[in-house]
Amino acid sequence: MSIIKTTYNRRSFLKASIAGGGGLMLSFSWLAACSPSEAPKAMPSEWFNLNAYLSIADNGEVTIMSPNPEVGQNVKTSMPMIVAEELDVKWEDVIVKQAPLNSESFTRQVAGGSQSIRQGWQSLRMAGATAREMLKNAAAKQWNVSAADCSTADGYVIHGSDKLSYGEIATMAAGMKVPEEVKLKDPSTYKIIGTDRGNVDIEGIITGKPLFGVDTRKEGMQYAVVLRPPAFGLKLKSFDDTEARKVNGVSDVIQFESKVAVLANSTWAAIKGQRALKAEWEKDTMLESTSYHDKTMRAMLDKKAAEPKRSDGNARAQLASADKVFEKVYEAPFLPHNAMEPMNFYAHVTADKAEFIGPVQTPERTRSQIAELLGRPEKDITLDLTRMGGGFGRRLYGDFALEAAAISNLSKKPVMVVFTREDDMTAGTYRPAAKYKFKAAIKDGNMVAYHLVGAGVNMGNATRENNFPASTLDHYLVESHNLESNITTGAWRAPITNFLAFAEQSFFDELASELGKDPIQFRLDLFARAKENPVGELQYDVDKSVGVIKLAAEKSNWGNAPEGVYQGFSTYYSHNTYVAEVAEVIMQGNTPVVKRVVCAIDCGIVVNPVGAINQVQGGVIDGIGHAMYGDFSFENGQPQTRNFDKYRLIRMKESPEVEVHFVKSYNDPTGLGEPALPPAGGAIANAIAKATGKRFYKQPFIKEQIVLG
Repeated sequence: MSIIKTTYNRRSFLKASIAGGGGLMLSFSWLAACSPSEAPKAMPSEWFNLNAYLSIADNGEVTIMSPNPEVGQNVKTSMPMIVAEELDVKWEDVIVKQAPLNSESFTRQVAGGSQSIRQGWQSLRMAGATAREMLKNAAAKQWNVSAADCSTADGYVIHGSDKLSYGEIATMAAGMKVPEEVKLKDPSTYKIIGTDRGNVDIEGIITGKPLFGVDTRKEGMQYAVVLRPPAFGLKLKSFDDTEARKVNGVSDVIQFESKVAVLANSTWAAIKGQRALKAEWEKDTMLESTSYHDKTMRAMLDKKAAEPKRSDGNARAQLASADKVFEKVYEAPFLPHNAMEPMNFYAHVTADKAEFIGPVQTPERTRSQIAELLGRPEKDITLDLTRMGGGFGRRLYGDFALEAAAISNLSKKPVMVVFTREDDMTAGTYRPAAKYKFKAAIKDGNMVAYHLVGAGVNMGNATRENNFPASTLDHYLVESHNLESNITTGAWRAPITNFLAFAEQSFFDELASELGKDPIQFRLDLFARAKENPVGELQYDVDKSVGVIKLAAEKSNWGNAPEGVYQGFSTYYSHNTYVAEVAEVIMQGNTPVVKRVVCAIDCGIVVNPVGAINQVQGGVIDGIGHAMYGDFSFENGQPQTRNFDKYRLIRMKESPEVEVHFVKSYNDPTGLGEPALPPAGGAIANAIAKATGKRFYKQPFIKEQIVLG
């Protein structure tokens, strides 16, 4: 059991929350005083806000609001589980709701970086524990006993044979002094955390209830479809909307920035109107092509950076005097995000209000940008969050919300901006293209130096210089180059590491083969050096790295696979989480088929195992699919792929079995939405290499003319 101060970011979190009247909108329905045979309670006559995370009704019902955007990572279930655990209520008595943007009550209302649970862990626990303590104090006062002699269970405060439901003492508890510190539960006593709990929205999802941004409907709302420049580097010169205005259902055509919006009473009418527009474009900046990116980045790989990202020892000298230099280059294309739900946002801007509703991963930043665009204070802008049909980093950027704001402001109408799939794929934002060159200096049959050069489009630093194998070698050098581009790029699931892990782990696998060493043992030997005598600053946990490697090897029966089964290994650390994966491939004729991936993960305590498994499985399959098939290119600034007729995604029949094993831990949780993706490409590439003798140096693998089943 630990004791925690009820403060958050230098202010009393709970006191501020009480004053603000709630924040994390999770709604618990506690029918605490009812047995299954009893009738449901009447609607509450009054609610008492205990803190930003929960409020309890006089009839025993409790509402807790979940602050972070739900993008499919299941935080709308797992976050309230944390509160409910510390509050000491039955999960069956909990109803969950989504909180709107409320920066007064919450911090980091963001879905990104796999950080929602990690960043919210302590405050969520604190909220539940503080409310529990206030309820105990209220009951103790009513009984005239010491709160220390009281306990809680399943929504009741208990003292000997006496017990009071939380609803019975909610009024009194709301007036109790907020304790300066509270005791948190010992993780070994958890009854909710660590158990499987179904997605709280699952019924709504499968029955088609309005949960997502595209489900938003408001009186008088117009749908807006936007015509944007067809190529990066072009701007609008002129347009003719004569035919567009003739389309039945079209109400208006509005120019803003270098775009034209068609407003209509339905999406189909708006789409038809957009297609009827006649626009003339002119060059604004350079019209870039993939051939230009490739040529420029390849040249960068041969250049010395102005400043290295990390340099231990003298890698260049060791490479110059080596018995052999083992060198490989790996290349990755741009990629769109391909969220199932295309970008959309609702806006209603009037003289006295600015109302916004929609799916965005960064609501606070988006509101700030809207305020700047409209020239209005943030306090006058409301932003309600909807569930998102995927994001993968694309919804970190609220450009679609800004479009809605601009169009509504100009038209003086409530507007729903909707992207078509073609809009979604061609209007950015993309995973940047990247290239990596690895060199290993070999002397006397051992690697003595390592040199990595990365080059990426708008990536800034294309490397993770302090990750493995940093600290394992006396001579270690990492350099990076950046190619600035007018093509909009940004975070794509597991930024940078989504491809870097494949390149690094493929290189180490091939290097192990070159040195005649088992791939896993080769890595373990390097980790042993970092553990025993690290070089420079060690910024990862060796024990956790080794732990997941050994767990994956054990669960996959590494090295003892049945005849005809070829195993490939990969491991990576990202988003504060350690992952190791073993892929298994069989040959069907001349075609390699990925049958199984065994994944071992150390992500601290697992809040909701079934949700966590789903996250890992999705990440692995996503990583495999994009490594196999994902490709995207530009010609004179214009995307060469517009829809799924040409953009290949992994199919259900191609998805392997993904077996997930978590390291048992009571440590605070770390990231989970992204970490399973980076190692996946390397694991299957290494397995295919064993099966076929074919090494991949470019993604997608299908370009290497190996068709995977």
